[in-house]
Amino acid sequence: MNRKINDFKLRNVQLYALFALRMVIGWHFLYEGVTKLMMMPNWTSADYLQASSWWFAPFFHWIAETPPVLLAVDWINLVGLIFVGLALIFGLFERIGAAIGMSLLFLYWLSNPPFVTNDFNVIAEGHYLVINKNIVELFALAVLMLFPTGKQLGIPVLLKKNRVVAVPEPGGQPENTIEPEKPNYNDRVLEHAALDRRAIIKGLSALPVMGVFGYALYEKNKWESYEERNLVDAVTGASAKTLNIASLKELKGQIPMGKIKDTPFSKLILGGNLLSGWAHSRDLIYVSQLVKAYHQKEKIFATLLLAEKCGINTLLTNPILCALIDEYWKRGIGKIQFISDCAGLNYGPKGEPSAMPFNEYLDKVKKAIDTGAVACYIQGETTDFYMQNGKPELIGKVMDLVKQNGLLVGIGAHRIESIKACVDYGFSTDFWMKTMHHHNYWSANNPEWHDNKFDFSPEETIRYIGELPQPVIGFKVMAAGAIHPRDGFKYAFENGADFVCAGMYDFQMVEDVNIANEILTGNLNRVRPWRG
Repeated sequence: MNRKINDFKLRNVQLYALFALRMVIGWHFLYEGVTKLMMMPNWTSADYLQASSWWFAPFFHWIAETPPVLLAVDWINLVGLIFVGLALIFGLFERIGAAIGMSLLFLYWLSNPPFVTNDFNVIAEGHYLVINKNIVELFALAVLMLFPTGKQLGIPVLLKKNRVVAVPEPGGQPENTIEPEKPNYNDRVLEHAALDRRAIIKGLSALPVMGVFGYALYEKNKWESYEERNLVDAVTGASAKTLNIASLKELKGQIPMGKIKDTPFSKLILGGNLLSGWAHSRDLIYVSQLVKAYHQKEKIFATLLLAEKCGINTLLTNPILCALIDEYWKRGIGKIQFISDCAGLNYGPKGEPSAMPFNEYLDKVKKAIDTGAVACYIQGETTDFYMQNGKPELIGKVMDLVKQNGLLVGIGAHRIESIKACVDYGFSTDFWMKTMHHHNYWSANNPEWHDNKFDFSPEETIRYIGELPQPVIGFKVMAAGAIHPRDGFKYAFENGADFVCAGMYDFQMVEDVNIANEILTGNLNRVRPWRG
C-alpha cells in the first residue's frame, strides 16, 4: 500500500514538474515572438543570417540577401515563435508545437553554431563551446514531446467530448469511481461534456501564467525608453547577434565612392575611436568606460557588417583593433578595408604628450602593415608634436616604411600649421587627414580648452586645403558630438573635404549615411575640385 502511495505521489511530482517546464519554455517562445511583432517593428533575421560562417553560410547569406525569401523567413519565424509559445502554455497541439520549436532552435544553432572558431572569442553566458542555450532548450522540448501533459493540465481537459461517470447503485456507493478503460454500460451512463470543478481548474491551469505574462509585457512596454529600444540587444535565439539599427529598410541608398590613386574609398569612412573605446567626452568622465562596455567584440563585428551594408567600405582605426579586423576577415563576416593611424606618442597623467621610443613606434606601424591595412597615415597629434619639436625626419622614416610595403601613405594634423610645414619640408603624400569643423557651438568658445576643439583655425584650414592637389579626408567634423551630422558633413564637403571620417554607433549608421547621401547629391556650395 505504501509503495502504491509513493508511486502515486511521484507521478504527480513528475506531472507538475513537466507542466512547469512547459510553462517556462512556452513563456520564452511567446515573449520572443510577441516582442518582435509588437515592439520591434523593424526586426529582421538578416543580420543574424549574414553573420553565419559555417558550412551552410552561403545558404543563410542567400536568404539574407534575397528580400522576398527573407520576408517569408522573418514571418515564418515570428508566427512559429508565437504558435509554439501558445501551444505549450495552453497544452493544445503541444507535440506539434514542440516539434516546430525544436526545428527553429536547430536552425538557429545551425546558422551560428558556438564552435571555438565561430564565437567571436567572446566568453558569453549561454554559449558553452558546441552547446548553447538553443541546444539545451531543444532537448527540453524533446522531453515535452515524449511526455506531453496537456491532456492532464491544459485546454484539452475542457475539450473532452465524452466523460464516463459512474452511477451509484441504490442504497450504496459505486464499487469503483475511477473511469475504467471499458465501462460497463449496464451500471454507468455516458454524460456528454460533463465537467467537474477539478477538470475546469486543470483545463484553465495556464490562465494565471498568461495573466502574469500580459502584465509583465505591459510593464516592460510602459517603461521602455528610446535608449533601451536602441541600445539593448534582444536575446532571442535568432537575434542574439542583432545589429540594433534603425533598419536597413530605411536606407535610402549606399554611400558613393571616390578614389585615392587607384583604390576605391567610400565618401563616408567609419571612424574607429568609438570601437576601440576612445571617446572625447569632455568632462563626462564615465563616457569612455561606457563606450568600452558597449563595444564588445560581437558589437564591433556587427557594426562593421552594418557599415558594409550601407556602402561604407573603409574603417579608419589604429593598430589596437588589428587583431579584431583580422578575425573579422578570417571569419568571413565581411571584407571592410582599413586605414591605420600611426600614432607615436605617449601621454602623461595630465595628458602631456611625449615621443614614444622610435622602435616601438615602428613596431606598431609594422603590425598594421602585416595585418593588411590598405593605407597608413601619421596620426594628427603625432604630426603636430614632431613638426613643432623639429623632428620631421622621424615622420619621413615612418612614411618610407609604409611606402616600401606598397601601401598608400598619408599625413594627418589638427593644426593647419603642421600641414604647411610638411608641404614645405617636401613630404610626398597620397592623402591628407585634417580636422574640419566650425566653432559655432557653445563649448568651442570656452576660454579654457578642455577636449572641446580640434580645428583651431577653420578659415585658414579651408583656404589652405583648397590649394592641395591630393585628396583630403576631413575628420572630427562633428567636433566629437558637439555638431549635428547634417551640419558637420555639409561643412566639410562644401569646404574641400573629399572624404569624411566619422565615428558612428550602430544605431546611428543608417541615419548618418542617409544624411551624407542627401548632402552629396544636393546642391553643394563647393569651390575646391573633387580630388578623390
